[in-house]
Amino acid sequence: MLKEQAMSVVLDGNPLKAMQTSHTHTPQNALSAQELSQEIKSFITGVDTAHGRKLSIREHARCAVRLLRSVPPCRGAVLEHLRGVYDEHVSSFLHHMEMEGDTSTGVASNLEDIIQEIHGVLSEFIRLNPRAWAPLVSAWAVDLLGQLSSKHAGRRAAPHSSSLNELLQLWMSCAATRSLMEAYSQCLAAMLAWCPDACVDALLDTSVQHSPHFDWVVAHIGSAFPGTIISRVLACGLKDFCSHGSKDQGDQGRGDKGSRVPKIGSVVGILGHLAAHHSDSIQKELLRMFQESLNPSGPLSPSSSSSSWESSPQLRRAAVPFLLQLAALSPNLLGAVSAELVELLRPPVLLQLHALLQGLPREELDNMLGLAVHLISQSPSGGARVLRFLADTATPASVIMSGPTHSPHEGVREACDRLLQMLLLHLHKLVYNRSDGGEGRGSPHHSASSQAQRVIPFLDELQTHVGELCAETLRLERKRHLWLHQLLCLLSVYGGPSVATEALCQLLTLARNPEELALAWQLHTPLSACLPGLIPAAVTRCVAQIHTHTLGPRQLRQLLLNLAAAIQSQDEERRGAAGAQSSMAIQLGSAVSGHLHDFCLLLLHGDPAVSHATIRLVSSSPLPRTASPARLLLLSRAAVTYFFLALRRRGEAGRDGGQAGEAVSCSVLLLSRLAAYSPLALKSVLQQLVEGALHKGNSNLFGGQIADMAGDPEVSPSLSPDLGASLLDINCRFGNTVNFSGSVWSVFHAGVIGKGLKVRSAKPTPDPALVIQNVQTLLAVTVQCCSSSGLNGSINGSRHTPPDPDEPLPINAEAAKVIAVTLVENICPDVANSELSWPPEEHSRTTVERDIHIRRCFEAHPVIFPLLHVVAAGRPALCYCSAVLRGLLATLLAHWEASREASATDSPWHLQASCLLVSCMGEGQLLPPVLGNVHEAFPYLTPFEVRLLLLAVWEYVRGNGPMPQKFVFSSEKGLFCRDFSRDGDVARYVSPIHSVLHKNIDRLGHLCWRFQL
Repeated sequence: MLKEQAMSVVLDGNPLKAMQTSHTHTPQNALSAQELSQEIKSFITGVDTAHGRKLSIREHARCAVRLLRSVPPCRGAVLEHLRGVYDEHVSSFLHHMEMEGDTSTGVASNLEDIIQEIHGVLSEFIRLNPRAWAPLVSAWAVDLLGQLSSKHAGRRAAPHSSSLNELLQLWMSCAATRSLMEAYSQCLAAMLAWCPDACVDALLDTSVQHSPHFDWVVAHIGSAFPGTIISRVLACGLKDFCSHGSKDQGDQGRGDKGSRVPKIGSVVGILGHLAAHHSDSIQKELLRMFQESLNPSGPLSPSSSSSSWESSPQLRRAAVPFLLQLAALSPNLLGAVSAELVELLRPPVLLQLHALLQGLPREELDNMLGLAVHLISQSPSGGARVLRFLADTATPASVIMSGPTHSPHEGVREACDRLLQMLLLHLHKLVYNRSDGGEGRGSPHHSASSQAQRVIPFLDELQTHVGELCAETLRLERKRHLWLHQLLCLLSVYGGPSVATEALCQLLTLARNPEELALAWQLHTPLSACLPGLIPAAVTRCVAQIHTHTLGPRQLRQLLLNLAAAIQSQDEERRGAAGAQSSMAIQLGSAVSGHLHDFCLLLLHGDPAVSHATIRLVSSSPLPRTASPARLLLLSRAAVTYFFLALRRRGEAGRDGGQAGEAVSCSVLLLSRLAAYSPLALKSVLQQLVEGALHKGNSNLFGGQIADMAGDPEVSPSLSPDLGASLLDINCRFGNTVNFSGSVWSVFHAGVIGKGLKVRSAKPTPDPALVIQNVQTLLAVTVQCCSSSGLNGSINGSRHTPPDPDEPLPINAEAAKVIAVTLVENICPDVANSELSWPPEEHSRTTVERDIHIRRCFEAHPVIFPLLHVVAAGRPALCYCSAVLRGLLATLLAHWEASREASATDSPWHLQASCLLVSCMGEGQLLPPVLGNVHEAFPYLTPFEVRLLLLAVWEYVRGNGPMPQKFVFSSEKGLFCRDFSRDGDVARYVSPIHSVLHKNIDRLGHLCWRFQL
């Protein structure tokens, strides 16, 4: 009876026949009933019944092993006892490590052979009858591993739980834990074919209880069975998730992870450990679970058992919420599937998903959408693809969409529309509340934590796609561009000045019409409150792109046109149309003015469209408040160069060329504004205008001829013989390089001995109307520059305002002097500034070569006379052209003296030059009115009579030198005037005029009143 009671205490109530037959005894090892009874008593009491002493740990363990071999139904009690044996071995192992620091000596603790014997017995049972022993041993082994890992985690020899590799190396070097790991692996391998869930369930339960000290077991098992562990862990987690209900998943993803059901946290931990080396397998299994959940009647996969989750409609419905919950708990899992999941969401899949979610309660569906929004905002990669998918799917079908995009189902479109709206609202809250905090924000710990909370992975990833977002926004598709524009604003606030600057710069570059350009103003309006200085930063970025040649010609042209259109909108502000656009225009104009020296370089761009856009921008932009002389000179040089280039393009396009005419008008406006900016700018503009008009490349614009340095028109290469590099050719050019004017070495190159006179090239005749138009344009910009109100201020302490508003402002004397000096320098550089007085007419023979050169310059450049008239209007500036006037008059006197023509009209150019010269001198008050009118009689006279009158002019100027000191400023007229009454008697210079009048009274009678003193 006692024996039977003892047996009833140890053995299970229902001994399994399979276990009894799973172990075969040899006759030598078989125990008799009496021996078996003694073994049981010894195991229960821990006392050797034969000798009456207490059993040692080693002897007690051997007794348990013998009992397990002989009576398998007592497995529960034996395995429970063996926990202490394993714990003792682990304690001894760690103690020796702590004492000696060497795992190779003395760590067996007399129990390693017992551990090996126990492992051999269990391994044999599992091999012979896995269905009976594998579930039991696997649960026992994994639970014991968890207990040992947690119990000894604080030991000095044990590494920290975060050091997974060191922890795994430590426990695998211990015989006890290594034996348990091998036993569990054998059980898992045996159970894969028929019941893997039980083994994985035990692993999950233990992971929940003993994490993170149990992570090394998960890592080792997962590495050994990656495919099985991943699929079965997900299946077990899904079953547990479904059994606990999924109504709280919305709160879990965004709140406390500890409030969730236990096993899902363990699933996340296990998959997180495996993600380092098996991310592809995890991704594949997660996507497979998603696809299988959408197919209600899908066949089971070959590897699925009858108890697989795919066969349960309830589990399939819970799969999508379960996957959302997993992604919310693990950023690694979210990153693994977010990008690939978008590729799976094709129209058929979307319809299946829509049908699956339609059956969910309203509250649960709202929680799922909120969780999906949270996951998208926390997605570390693939944000651009997710955004494009949502925008494409949510865009109404009536919108003409680019690309092969199919119109989605209306229910699917509405769902994506709602999801996108919720995403924008959620991002808005995250962006504008991320800097909020309570007390203690200044503490280092709080700053670090708040900095981590401020990270929004979705927006971080989109920062690299600002250009694409801007391009999509500018497509102006209904609803779509509103969503993207709102997202662009949030992204700019989140990314700070750099992202906001890039976004604004992209919009200014890519906008092609006023409607698209208005999106830039709409972006700037909310950003200006939190990001000051955005406009200057955007302009600086645009300039940097210009310098680095990042933009192509078309993009560059569009950017310049958009900037010009934005600045020109300041007119609305002046007309009282206040608003965000006009305010931004003022800021933009101020920012562009600081970079005019950078933009002006584009005036000479090779693409005419770019240069035209540049002149529109520069002419409409305000000038900077202060500018260095170097930048002013650079700007004026580029503006003048473009002015002549615009004249040439207008000629090529015809007088009615739209853009060419606009370019000329803009360049005139720019030059006049530059001239009014400062005296330095005025001088630079006028000098370069005169030099450009006299340049041989521009002379044909004003009806001139291209002349060489000696003043002779260039000979056509087809008409001049090729003499090669000869001494004769060098001698012919000798006077061009060394000037010997006024000496006996003067040389005249009228031709070559034996070849005759130089052959004049056949020059094309320019369009007279076009020439007149160009001359008028040149004179208009010159007069505007010389009469600019900014420089036409106080002269001798007074300022004159014309009584008639239509009367043009007087020419500024200093500006006219600049033109006069520049003309002299370009026509005859060797003239000294002091050569104002005129010598006797006979003295002109010593300056014959210089005078001929001056005359040839007048022939080659007809525009000189109009410029001299401008100089004459700015008295006393014409005095500084005295040498040029004298040289021209000397050649005219010589011509009329040598002329044998019957009438002066037979020499049309000389007659015209004589008339223009005298009228110019009269207007500049170098001559009194009675002498300044003599040119009116020239067309009616003979060459000899013309010479007599010109000689009288010469004598008067010689006797009354053209000195600026003779001019006095008149405050009434606002001009310098000359009092001829102080110059002596004029009658002696008029007597030749009266003689000529009397001789030709029949033809000059109507002009007599013009020559009265």
